[in-house]
Amino acid sequence: MHTVWKGSISFGLVNIPIKLHAATENKDIKLRQLHKECHTPISYKKVCEGCNKEVNEEDIVKAYEYAKNKFVVLEAEELERLKKENEDKAVEIIDFVKLEEIDPIYFERSYFLSPDTTGGKAYSLLRKTLEESGKIGVAKIIIRSKEQLAVVRVYKDTLVMETIHFPDEVRSTSDVPNIPSAETVVQKELDTALLLVDQLTTAFEPEKYTDEYRTALMELIEEKKAGNHTVSVTDKQPLPSNVTDLMSALQASLDKTSPKKKPATRKKKVAKTS
Repeated sequence: MHTVWKGSISFGLVNIPIKLHAATENKDIKLRQLHKECHTPISYKKVCEGCNKEVNEEDIVKAYEYAKNKFVVLEAEELERLKKENEDKAVEIIDFVKLEEIDPIYFERSYFLSPDTTGGKAYSLLRKTLEESGKIGVAKIIIRSKEQLAVVRVYKDTLVMETIHFPDEVRSTSDVPNIPSAETVVQKELDTALLLVDQLTTAFEPEKYTDEYRTALMELIEEKKAGNHTVSVTDKQPLPSNVTDLMSALQASLDKTSPKKKPATRKKKVAKTS
């Protein structure tokens, strides 16, 4: 299982060297976009709107837009320094709370925690402590340059860290439009609704819930493959012209309307093929 973070987690004076592994995976079927005419995959380029040209990764800096078209540029060294200052710290459990006290709206992503080579005993101690107390630990961690609030709990004999949103990241319900105010509910309707809920109540068995759309989509894909309804393209399709941006397009248009450049272009093509 791939390690996404390596460090340590502590509670009190107990320090546990651990590794972080993604506990979930996205099963979405990714579809590529092709040009309808020749079925060549569509690529996306980073283009500077001011210079009207494509830019490379080394030509890009990060900035914060504090007002419309006004930015504070942040140097890579400054961001790396901030990252190092925080990432080098161990994850410390700062509080213990009950799981039911945290509304599910706060939960974001789950990670399995595994002990590093020397952390087995301390790992077992924390796991047993959480099981016996019925509590979960609240901690902070930096993952991919973002500080995260997280909880540590036990799931099937394994410690799980779940990142959760900070309170200011959860929008206020008062901003949700068209929420009806307290209205009288007809008792007969409520009784019928409660009866329906009672009839549909069962134990939660996650295995019985499946992604029916994904299954149907894969069946369609396999059916089209079996029927040879496929298209193929070479790795590098020759471009119809050397037009790569707006300036090249304008220049190409001028070349086509210039009688002096037409013969020269033909001579070059003949010279290349000879």
